[in-house]
Amino acid sequence: MIGCTKLLCGTATVSDVIKYSGHEGQVPPQLLQFSDSNRPLVVWNVTNRCNLRCKHCYINAEDHDYDRELSTDEAKVFIKDLAQMKVPVLLFSGGEPIIRKDIFELGSMAAELGLRPVISSNGTLITDSMAKAIKAAGFQYVGISIDGAPATHDDFRNHAGAFAMALKGIRICLENGIKTGIRFTVNKYNQKDLPEILDIVEREGIPRFCMYHLVYAGRGKDMVEMDTSIEEKRAILELVSRKTVDLHERGVQVEILTTDNHADGIYLYNRIKEENPERAGEIVRLLNMHGGCSAGTKFANVDPQGNVHPCQFWQDYSVGNVREKPFSEIWTSDDSLMVKLREKDKHLTGKCGECDYKSLCSGCRIRARAVYGDLWAEDPACYLNQKEYLK
Repeated sequence: MIGCTKLLCGTATVSDVIKYSGHEGQVPPQLLQFSDSNRPLVVWNVTNRCNLRCKHCYINAEDHDYDRELSTDEAKVFIKDLAQMKVPVLLFSGGEPIIRKDIFELGSMAAELGLRPVISSNGTLITDSMAKAIKAAGFQYVGISIDGAPATHDDFRNHAGAFAMALKGIRICLENGIKTGIRFTVNKYNQKDLPEILDIVEREGIPRFCMYHLVYAGRGKDMVEMDTSIEEKRAILELVSRKTVDLHERGVQVEILTTDNHADGIYLYNRIKEENPERAGEIVRLLNMHGGCSAGTKFANVDPQGNVHPCQFWQDYSVGNVREKPFSEIWTSDDSLMVKLREKDKHLTGKCGECDYKSLCSGCRIRARAVYGDLWAEDPACYLNQKEYLK
């Protein structure tokens, strides 16, 4: 995750991060991306079930019951282990997590044990009473997916009126004092809507906007052709950069981030090096603290059946199952892929292997495999030119 506001506007500094170095559980949420902790943020897909059927869903969620999802008792054992391990965040995802009947019981338990529970939702099921329950359970953040302007969003979600329902869910959460943000997965067919979505963020007073790059997994793996071109990616980052600075200079309280393409960090570094060279050294240190792609390092995924994956897009590779062994033991095992993921820069080839900033990025291994059939090949979504990725 690349903090555009933090890097471009200086709202996070190396000294801010150092102040919390080694203090497990005390790092503020806004600085977690720079944490030196080896305890991962855990995304738990609490259920495969979803009331929508989105075109780019990485777990092919649909609206029916699924077998062998973790029971309430199994989930509690899992959450207790995460708390003892002191993971920084437990993200309840899906499918649609709000469909799970024990979501508030489990969220409350996580909060009481000192975890930071957050929710990733499509927003369509959030009513006032639901928002009050979310807040009472101790969830600290709700991320709601928006895929474009109303017509675009409804098409991606395969549901007429989904945009209006999601926006209503955002408003209800904000009215109930829940920090809420938009998650936007950019692609060829919705990139034209990005300015409108950013305007909505400002107009609605939404405090966080995270733009996701397309990862070719789940239904998304059949959508390689839907990804934006190299030229379009540069234009998108230029737009996001300009808007980030503009909002900050006008005093609009919003955090802009991107994720799933760590080339964004190198792009921003090169931009800052030209415009504010005195800050360039600090930006490199912050990116080094962040460490690039966090799959298998600062990030983990647990699916509805309890299988542990290096990230949520890696559903075809399991390191173990929390029913059979605690997550804390699975995560620290000597699994061969996990060992390599924790030293990615040693195994990269092609453009990623040549890159002087590979330890700050490492590209996306899932995209490389989808396009080239090689896990360690260059990331096909890297838009940096040779001047930008070679010192």
